[in-house]
Amino acid sequence: MGVRGKVLEVVPFIAMVTMEGCTIGLTILAKTAITGGMSPLVFVVYTNALGSILLLPYSILFHRYSPQQSIFTFPLLMRIFFLGFTGIFMAQNLAFLGLSYSSPIVVCVMGLLLPAISFILSLILRTKERDWRRTSFQVKVVGTIVSIMGATVVEIYKGPYIRTASSSCLQQHNKPHLFVYLSTADHWVLGGILLAASSLCVSAWNIIQLGTVKQYPHVMKVVSFYSLAGTIQCVVFSLFVERDPSAWKVNLNMDLLLIVTTAIFVSVIRSSIHITCSTMKGPLYVPMFKPFGIAFATFFGVTFFTNSLHYGSVMGAVITGMGYYTVMWGQLKEGEDKEEYSSSLKSSEDSSDMKVPLLQEDLPV
Repeated sequence: MGVRGKVLEVVPFIAMVTMEGCTIGLTILAKTAITGGMSPLVFVVYTNALGSILLLPYSILFHRYSPQQSIFTFPLLMRIFFLGFTGIFMAQNLAFLGLSYSSPIVVCVMGLLLPAISFILSLILRTKERDWRRTSFQVKVVGTIVSIMGATVVEIYKGPYIRTASSSCLQQHNKPHLFVYLSTADHWVLGGILLAASSLCVSAWNIIQLGTVKQYPHVMKVVSFYSLAGTIQCVVFSLFVERDPSAWKVNLNMDLLLIVTTAIFVSVIRSSIHITCSTMKGPLYVPMFKPFGIAFATFFGVTFFTNSLHYGSVMGAVITGMGYYTVMWGQLKEGEDKEEYSSSLKSSEDSSDMKVPLLQEDLPV
């Protein structure tokens, strides 16, 4: 039993760290493909189209032992439409356009703004009460400010390179590279804005998804249907924007392999592992590993790519990571406060129930 308990602790940890490493690796490959001429919009269409084809039969197998529930109701279909619009069409197109103007580490940093943006949205929509007396609320406010400060540092301050190219590397600077880490034309501000807008869309997607799963708990089926809805939206939009037929042509090379690998990894492998780890360890377990992407992005940038990573980027990423964990800690603290309040309320109700018969004896019949 002791060995099994240790395995249950270690395996989810290894799985989540591996997922973050693979995500950064695929991000670098996507950056390479986009820099090589592939349209970000076309890349999103192909990966989601293939992912939708894989997800539909997989979702049926995933929930084969669960009680069946009709998904074809108007309110649920509307939710699926908006899940595809925010989580696929808007979020992914903005993310890959932002990647084309920046680098994987900027993608990581702007992704860490998710809890802060979600907290701000909850205040705007008034889904959370503003109680400055609560420690959890104060912690989330501080974490949100720190996260925004870190993202701002990444955008406006670069500083010197962490690893400078040697003279021999500089002579080969104009030669094509097998892998690309950042754009030759450095437009980090535009890329950062697009990536921050993508995080805003993901935050809205999270809000819609929470309500949808409560109505329809078959998570993988919801994912497969909103992936299909988002893919259709991407196709319609991209056909208007990318009218050059050559932009839609994919040769039998690394680009095709990247599309297939990304579709399988994102749609099936990563989704399944995230759901499994959340079921085993709780809803906050998976988000706790998102800052690991910064470590992988920094490692790849310093080890394999000269003249690609600035000290300012790493400093800003670390600050944003601190803000991310601060907001997450505030959410955890808020959950603990709610549990304490509900337990105390339950105990008070139990004690009042014990007194009800005595009170009823004094009442007139």
